[in-house]
Amino acid sequence: MEALHTPAASLGALFAAAFLAATIVPFSSEAALFAVLRFHPEWTWTAIGLATAGNTLGGMTTYVLGRYFGTRKPLTQLERLRRWGAPALALAWLPLVGDGLVLSAGWLKINWLHAALWQAAGRLARYAVVAQGALL
Repeated sequence: MEALHTPAASLGALFAAAFLAATIVPFSSEAALFAVLRFHPEWTWTAIGLATAGNTLGGMTTYVLGRYFGTRKPLTQLERLRRWGAPALALAWLPLVGDGLVLSAGWLKINWLHAALWQAAGRLARYAVVAQGALL
């Protein structure tokens, strides 16, 4: 049981939780980050980095799905998102709305690198705020 509380196990579980939370699996990666930081506050920046990476990769999985399905059925209703483009993906961490933004970005074939970078920026900011709360 002690092995479950090691930094490696905690950080691995955090990465997996963050990845799954950014897909269609309803899961709270914030709670996972909070728990890891309560057990291992010395790993703050590593935990924030892994949560951001996992959550961004999970979001990019949704992006790829949108890109795949977008080639099969164009939706003109999504064209409004093109006005905001990749910067709108800084809000990809939002519950319910975020998955739709990322899926739409893929559907519209918004540049994948810009999509990943804007998602990562928004997710990093969110995790930094969560970490502040965990370390109080």
